[in-house]
Amino acid sequence: MVGEVIPVTDALPQSIAQAVEVNFLELIKVGNLKPGQLVVFGTSTSEVLGHHIGTSGTMDAAEPIYRAAKQVADQCGLSLAFQCCEHLNRALVVEEEWFNRYPMLLEQVAAIPVPRAGGSMAAYAYRHFTNPVLVESIQAHAGIDIGDTMIGMHLRRVAVPMRPPIRMIGHAHVSMAYTRPKLIGGTRAIYTEAEAERLVRLTDQSRQTDDCSLT
Repeated sequence: MVGEVIPVTDALPQSIAQAVEVNFLELIKVGNLKPGQLVVFGTSTSEVLGHHIGTSGTMDAAEPIYRAAKQVADQCGLSLAFQCCEHLNRALVVEEEWFNRYPMLLEQVAAIPVPRAGGSMAAYAYRHFTNPVLVESIQAHAGIDIGDTMIGMHLRRVAVPMRPPIRMIGHAHVSMAYTRPKLIGGTRAIYTEAEAERLVRLTDQSRQTDDCSLT
């Protein structure tokens, strides 16, 4: 029935946590994420429970998502950011330690996320981070979007979408992306170490000198 709250049974949190873990580990593998990098999570707990985004959020659904994300992030040396809802302009909850790394790039904003103004996911993260800080925007290395919350505005360029192993968490659609540096240069530009090494060897063998002219 439309509007009927789907109960969070004993089995649901565990299935949510397992799905988050599987998807997050696949994102780390495919995206070649490294310790110290930042991953953004956008989550609609309403969508997880089968309702329209922003209508029926609950901390009960946020808890297993946070737990699984934090466990994987800690194991792999990654940092997390949790996106707030549109009511707080999609600001993000980060740890103060991350904020202090980039004080000239991150702008702190003055609000405390709560379920009805920020969203249940961000509210839960804010209450469970060691020293939470709310910032206006970030440029994350990768991200997971649970419930079509539109995290693209907080990803670095260039975003590379990837297919998650588990495409639904609860009733919420899942999308994921990692990022790569922009490919720059003209027709002679090289983008892989193997090809660069091959050309260097050829150059050494023919004793040619460097030539960066455009003619």
